[in-house]
Amino acid sequence: MQNIAPDTRPSYRERLTPSLWVFLAAALGGPMITLSFTPLNPTFALILGIVATATIIFVMIAASPRIQTEGRMLRAGRAHIDAHWLGEPKALTADEARLARGAQLPARGWHLIRGGVDGVVIVPIVDPADPASSWTISTRTPDRLAAAINAARANAAS
Repeated sequence: MQNIAPDTRPSYRERLTPSLWVFLAAALGGPMITLSFTPLNPTFALILGIVATATIIFVMIAASPRIQTEGRMLRAGRAHIDAHWLGEPKALTADEARLARGAQLPARGWHLIRGGVDGVVIVPIVDPADPASSWTISTRTPDRLAAAINAARANAAS
């Protein structure tokens, strides 16, 4: 028997975690806490520093926004939209992406921008009732995200 249920597995998934340098800077919080509490009890201070470092890194990863296409839905952070309302995505890198995140950033658009992530995908919104004219999404793989959005648009059209 053929499975006629729509495919709802994610075709693209990315977590916008901070860069390695941000993790290294955050990891310095543990030794600072250890040094602060060493006069009280060195063993307690060392354990507290290790736990603090692990907690800081865990929170940074857990709080990172996700980008995902699933069936005919695009999810970016807490926002989601049906691919039926999406226009042709535009993948940008290098200087084009820097301009898209800065001087050419639309005031009426919705933005999910993360520092340390160079690529950007701009997706126009074709819903006339939507107050946002486009979505600007930071991504490490703009070509793959644009292809996944096009696949979601094709799913929505069928």
